[in-house]
Amino acid sequence: MAVRVVIIGGSSGGLAVARELRHHLGADRALITVSATEPHFTFIPSLTRVATGTRGVDQISLDLAPALASQQVGFVQQRVVTIDPDRKLGVIGQGEYPYDFLVIATGHRSANEAVAGLGPFDGPGHSPMLVTGAVELASAVRALIKEPGPVVVGAAPGASCLGPSYELAFELDHLLCRRKLRHRVPISFVTPEPFLGHMGMGGAGKIRQVLEGAFEKRDISYPTSAAVTKITESAVESRGSGPVPSILSIIVPPLAGVPVVAGTPRLANLKGFIPVDSHCRQSSLDGVYAVGVAVALAPVEETAVAVNFPKTGHMTEQMALIAARDIVARLEGHEGQTAELSARCLLDMGDRGIYLAVDPVRPPRDRIPTVSEGRRWLLVKRAFERRNLWHARRGRSLPTSVGW
Repeated sequence: MAVRVVIIGGSSGGLAVARELRHHLGADRALITVSATEPHFTFIPSLTRVATGTRGVDQISLDLAPALASQQVGFVQQRVVTIDPDRKLGVIGQGEYPYDFLVIATGHRSANEAVAGLGPFDGPGHSPMLVTGAVELASAVRALIKEPGPVVVGAAPGASCLGPSYELAFELDHLLCRRKLRHRVPISFVTPEPFLGHMGMGGAGKIRQVLEGAFEKRDISYPTSAAVTKITESAVESRGSGPVPSILSIIVPPLAGVPVVAGTPRLANLKGFIPVDSHCRQSSLDGVYAVGVAVALAPVEETAVAVNFPKTGHMTEQMALIAARDIVARLEGHEGQTAELSARCLLDMGDRGIYLAVDPVRPPRDRIPTVSEGRRWLLVKRAFERRNLWHARRGRSLPTSVGW
């Protein structure tokens, strides 16, 4: 009888698990079903380009159903209503899906309520973490070009995905310079990090010096250890300092677990994230795995203002491979191999890019992190987006040695 695997989540983690399982287990050995609320896969790292108007959502998305069908993987476009680990059952839409193995790759819920005035429902602030937020932000950027004024970009206390805030600061600077408007738009970067480039991993090599030099060269101010508390139509307020004037405020919020995960007894911690072991297993529930942003990862250190452990697409794919290979190994009567997470990131600076390689992510490290800046890394990032989507449409895994 074929083993039943249910994967919740149709983004990079869920697709990587499905691809890897199908690579090792034919359709006669594994019945694989992917559940997602949206019919499309979207290449999340390119949402900053959607926000600045250089890409459309359709250019960074693909239809999930045909991509999964090419791998003989079932697709259910429905919201997961209930997870019952005791009965090994997921209720998805109106249907029940029993499983032998459950892989949770749901991603996150943006906790915008953590900052008063952070929209879309509670004020003028913008968050770039979801497709709808990026599209809304693109409209605000167009309005800024028509009526220039001060801009604040940054992250809220407890944020764990700081890369997009850096990219948006650089990309807006580049966009405004090209339109000869930069002199009319002061840009401030407010961050909970104790220093630029901390990024929740304690810093890496010379990334701090590179980012500080880049901001100073571009005349972007950067208050650190800033605890953003409120966004108004005219300013961003932080605890312990005065308001920073802003007519366009872009703040990356802290993340939380999605409701169905947070509401399942014994599955997640108080923030709705899932604790896992080195095999990406939820240790207290048989057959349950978690990968990507849904996983609970402890901060590397205590800082004056909370900064959480980073979560990147490259790290998500590593977790997906560990989980999928452990499932295959367990079917064969042994355990899969594990490895510490590394990070390889490409940071878009508008006119150039930064390549950062850290192994492992959590210090101390045996290897000196690689930090390289240049136009070639911008071209690599643009090419990687296209290659990732091309391979995903065909159900193929994309080597991520460069990272993303």
